[in-house]
Amino acid sequence: MKYTTLSTTDLRVSKICLGTMSYGAQVSEQDAFEQMDMAIDMGVNFFDTAEMYAIPPSATNYGKTETIIGKWLDNTGNRDKIVLATKVMGPNRYPFVRDGSCRLDKKNIEAAINESLKRLKADSIDLYQLHWPDRHINWFGQRGYIHNPNEQVTPIEETLNALKDIQKSGKVRYFGLSNETPWGTMQFLQIAKEHGYPRMVSIQNVYNLLNRHYEINMTEISHRENIGLLSYSPLGFGVLGGRYFDGQRPQGGRFTLYPKFADRYHQTHVTEIAKEYQKLAKNHNLTLPQLSLAFVNRQPFITSNIIGASNIEQLREDIETIHIELSNEVLKEIDKIHERYPNPCS
Repeated sequence: MKYTTLSTTDLRVSKICLGTMSYGAQVSEQDAFEQMDMAIDMGVNFFDTAEMYAIPPSATNYGKTETIIGKWLDNTGNRDKIVLATKVMGPNRYPFVRDGSCRLDKKNIEAAINESLKRLKADSIDLYQLHWPDRHINWFGQRGYIHNPNEQVTPIEETLNALKDIQKSGKVRYFGLSNETPWGTMQFLQIAKEHGYPRMVSIQNVYNLLNRHYEINMTEISHRENIGLLSYSPLGFGVLGGRYFDGQRPQGGRFTLYPKFADRYHQTHVTEIAKEYQKLAKNHNLTLPQLSLAFVNRQPFITSNIIGASNIEQLREDIETIHIELSNEVLKEIDKIHERYPNPCS
């Protein structure tokens, strides 16, 4: 395994991060235990979860993943072996979470962290992330941005003040962003610097061969502000796994179980573009997942690549991509495809 330092912190994290959003839904508790055991054995020391998980969100699934991880930590005593990251929900349409009144304010953040700690059976969280902004943004496939000057939002300074109190209590070591924009990222960094609030040390956004939009609007910030990307969905919500081509719906696959989840990745034209990458991979004795993950792993603005899998063999193969080095020839061919079909899923 390869390791790096998380921004300005003292945390050394593996370049592969274990994604857990399917634990308790698509992945059973026992299978999740086996995945976590194997991840540790393969050198992965960075686990990412969220209060909202398991996916898809529901009253039944809410908090399941953290509960499973908590049981595993309690059974194995491995808390000191991992860097543990979780997330707090922003405003949403889910009435089963804090009576549907989630905001990134002191009341909600304190309630969320306390419940996460109970489920995780942990005294503290290493990295606590804001799952999405308190304000409206064009994300998750939404095209265009409609500004509402009358939108009621929690001020960023209020959010940071709440995080400062939580950090002082010892419940959280560091904080990060997720699904954030350039404007929002810089606001958090500048306000923290000006007023002595905790500094954001990471940003968790989507990045894959079908959505390289991060390169356009966020890479400079990552480099200049030392706030690395924790890339999620490196296999494009499964389409870059190559298992859904030509109408295939493998048993137990995420898109088979939840066909409306991230359906923008499963449009016909997107599948055809993914097939172009598959041809390239085959020409160089690689699988499509190997090509896709190795491409993400090598990016200099990425701190860690979040990888989740529906079964243990898939996870093993995905983790092993950390040792794959793509040749200059392959990288040039990737860029040629990208130039023809730029960001079909941004």
